[in-house]
Amino acid sequence: MLLISFLLVMLLGVLDYWTGFEISFSFFYLIPVSLAAWTAGRRAGVLVSIESAAVWLIANQLSGQQFSNVLIPFWNAVMRMGIFIFATFLLAELRRLLNTEKILARTDFLTGVLNSRAFYETANQEIQRAQRYLSPFTLAYIDLDCFKDINDRFGHSVGDKLLRVLANNLTRNTRNLDAVARIGGDEFALLLPQTSQKAAQSLLTRLQALVLDEMQQNQWAVTLSIGAITFVKPPESVDEILRTADQLMYDVKHNGKNAIGYASSA
Repeated sequence: MLLISFLLVMLLGVLDYWTGFEISFSFFYLIPVSLAAWTAGRRAGVLVSIESAAVWLIANQLSGQQFSNVLIPFWNAVMRMGIFIFATFLLAELRRLLNTEKILARTDFLTGVLNSRAFYETANQEIQRAQRYLSPFTLAYIDLDCFKDINDRFGHSVGDKLLRVLANNLTRNTRNLDAVARIGGDEFALLLPQTSQKAAQSLLTRLQALVLDEMQQNQWAVTLSIGAITFVKPPESVDEILRTADQLMYDVKHNGKNAIGYASSA
């Protein structure tokens, strides 16, 4: 896009020269400036702004326009460049704010992992990918045992800290292609693309040990109940994988908690 912006500026300069000084295309220089600022950022927008002012000045000089003072065209070029740069900063800031809003809309405000909405989108994409390439994936549904006791005993600020510690552990000890999400309350989901049941068992056992060790260090009497389902045959929907993993997790809770339940859907 930056190259296109530079070429557009050159085209406008040619038009400015061909039509003479009586017809000005200065307003249209905002098009390549805006394009560069929006797609490539503030620095690119400034570069195109400088180029635009310089090209306009050269075209204006070549067209033969006369001024009462030789400095006037240079002053006009500087003013135009100032307007272009101002527009650049506005657009770059707008793009940054929009990107921030987009990230926040997909992020759990407390833990920084994906929220429920973003998880549904990610899981749906994984289902489509699994349908296309017929590769397995695993979903782990994680629930904290006795979390309510932490809130009742130490307060919600400690409970919030505990959730952040868990989210940080899950994120830090998984791959970039894995997705960690807070589904609600003290329930988390871990989506593991291209992961067999054997690989999931190894990962989840290690994760559980790491998390429990940190919980003990903080003297939090909390354990994990996890239900993990590996889909060899792609499921029909995100609701199906959540429902299956959630049921596995509840089976673990009803049978003593602090364990991992595994299943495979062929």
